[in-house]
Amino acid sequence: MSMLPFPAIVNGAPESLLDLCFKYVVHNLDTICSVDPFTRDYHLKEGLALPSEICERLIEIYQKCGNSVDDRFVNIFSNSHTTRLKRVRLRNSSITDDGLRVLLNHNLVELNISNCSEITEKSLQNINDRGDSIASLILGLSVNIFPDTLMSGIPCAQSINENICAYHKRGYILRTPNIRRLAIRNLFVEGKNLYFPVLVRPLHKLTHLDLSGCFNLGDLSYLCELPNLTSLVLHNVVGLQNALASLCNQKNLRHLDISQVVDKQGVYRCENHTLAMLVENLPCLVSLDISGTNLAGTGVALHSPASKSGDKESVARTDIPGLSSRVNNPFDFLGLYGTHHGACRRHDIPAKRIAGDANEEQIYYAAAANLDRPAVLQKVLNDLYHLFRYETCQNINYALGVVLEAMDRHINEKHIQISGSATLFYIVKGKDKTSFDMRTKRMVIGTLLNGMSAYRSDDTMMRNGCLTLCQFKIPEDVLFDYERLVHLLLHIVSEMEQESFVQRIGIYLLNSVACQVDGSQKKLLGDLGAINRMLGLIEDRLARRVCDDVLEVAWSTMWNVTDETSMNCQRFLDGRGMEFFLGCLRVFPDKEELLRNMMGLLGNVAEVRALRPRLMTMQFMSFEPISYLAKIYHTPQCQHWAVWALANLTTVYPAKYCFLLESEGGLTLLQEIIQHDQPYGQIKELAMMVIKNCRQFREQGQLPQDAQLDG
Repeated sequence: MSMLPFPAIVNGAPESLLDLCFKYVVHNLDTICSVDPFTRDYHLKEGLALPSEICERLIEIYQKCGNSVDDRFVNIFSNSHTTRLKRVRLRNSSITDDGLRVLLNHNLVELNISNCSEITEKSLQNINDRGDSIASLILGLSVNIFPDTLMSGIPCAQSINENICAYHKRGYILRTPNIRRLAIRNLFVEGKNLYFPVLVRPLHKLTHLDLSGCFNLGDLSYLCELPNLTSLVLHNVVGLQNALASLCNQKNLRHLDISQVVDKQGVYRCENHTLAMLVENLPCLVSLDISGTNLAGTGVALHSPASKSGDKESVARTDIPGLSSRVNNPFDFLGLYGTHHGACRRHDIPAKRIAGDANEEQIYYAAAANLDRPAVLQKVLNDLYHLFRYETCQNINYALGVVLEAMDRHINEKHIQISGSATLFYIVKGKDKTSFDMRTKRMVIGTLLNGMSAYRSDDTMMRNGCLTLCQFKIPEDVLFDYERLVHLLLHIVSEMEQESFVQRIGIYLLNSVACQVDGSQKKLLGDLGAINRMLGLIEDRLARRVCDDVLEVAWSTMWNVTDETSMNCQRFLDGRGMEFFLGCLRVFPDKEELLRNMMGLLGNVAEVRALRPRLMTMQFMSFEPISYLAKIYHTPQCQHWAVWALANLTTVYPAKYCFLLESEGGLTLLQEIIQHDQPYGQIKELAMMVIKNCRQFREQGQLPQDAQLDG
């Protein structure tokens, strides 16, 4: 599979020190940059100079880390004396015409931009001004730098003709005289078929031309003026039946792609004859893609007419009649994905490598051929998903590479993110987790978080992401991108549908990432609003009198987040936490797991000496919830806190609480605790203190001034 443009994921290969340095710089741009206090633009620090190898890799890693290249970032390269760029590739960027001009000032050799919707026709002039150096220009989806008409808004036919003559007089739309590779995707132009001749004819040095999805290309006769053309991609171009004669004249073509997405657009008249004519007139062809068309025929094996092989004649047999002339000279690559009548499943196919859906290898080749075509790529990912779910995948590491590349390239395509994340789940679930090294885990998790961040309101995407994340070791495997994950999980538990599966799995993950992490991460959880979000969930459940796993895990999460983190304990009290605590005691007195989590949290709060007075100054209308906890012998932590609370209250506010406790039978309960064998010594000592407080208040009307209590 050496032809594929992306490698298999190789486990055990550590990240290079250079890449680690780049990632550090990307996450800490202040190491090389200063920020303009007025414009907020980045500037390279005085005294630094970066060669092209570093500048280009910095842009690449910045994007791989989930960042969108914008004008602020691009301003790092505003000085072409201290920074150098030759090859720039931007995807899913918010860069504008101004930012692109900064990059073009470096006299780029290669420019590849895709899904950069802020770039407009203004950039065409900037490209033309710096066009002498450009050898490769790839304009992908959502890049609109070309005018969509030659009319320029002139209404009358006479003016239109004059305008066209003006373009002819100037001699170009795109002034890049040394360009060898040009790709323009989905350009729709109005009017007659005059636009593309004006665009393409001046580019005499072109060797590779990709006009995928473009409209009104005409009969392509103007391609004869490109004598060096060896690769022509016309994927999803309408009306190619009328351009066959021009295609047959491209004698130097080595690669031809006339694949289609829509079935009806791929229907040719006399399909067997048409394919044979193309192939026999293009003697240098080694790669052909006819995916989505009917050119492979119906699948009936035919004996071809006698085909010449030197001075001898042989009868060639193939299941694709139009390729009979290539039986003894098979293609290096043949695209048959989605062909009519399932051509990729036939046996006698004259090609060394085939893109299709008949087996695992064909699916990988189909993915490689359609990486920049989201409509087809989504179908390929679905095939890969079914392969993992219902069959056996032989090359998991390669499949992983395919899925990650697809998701990273097409962050703005929701269906690719959903399909890719579903496949990732089965890849990770079905593979021994220990066989994934840390680098691979981070690649998978980073790609998942990118997709989840882009579609955080989509239930399916968030469900797929959470289920896949659950297959990793939490929190160890996610610490490298901890803050971003916490943001997503807090959104899930508080903003998505209540009591949904996504919310339940989200709060489970949030609890997991709050467990066994250090104080700085627990503080970060609090800073990001974890305590308030959990209290909001609890308030909702209390109002509806619903005790579910979300309620239990919300208390468990706060138990973890408040552990040895005093600031979060204070946030709990400030957010009416004790009010909800007592509410849960009152409404759900028999939910043992819930009570255990609540008591664990309260224990953390009680450990903060500065917060203890707030626990002791709470207003109690009844001791019933606390008395219930005091009866729980199987969970001594609950019993300990309950008796401690009674001791606190009767020590500090005897006039308010001693009579209340006696009237509710609290002294009898405390006597039972003292006489019971199970409670440990500290609990019994506190119980005796409560009884003593009540007796002294009854006899004297007050407690001794030196009464003290250690919590």
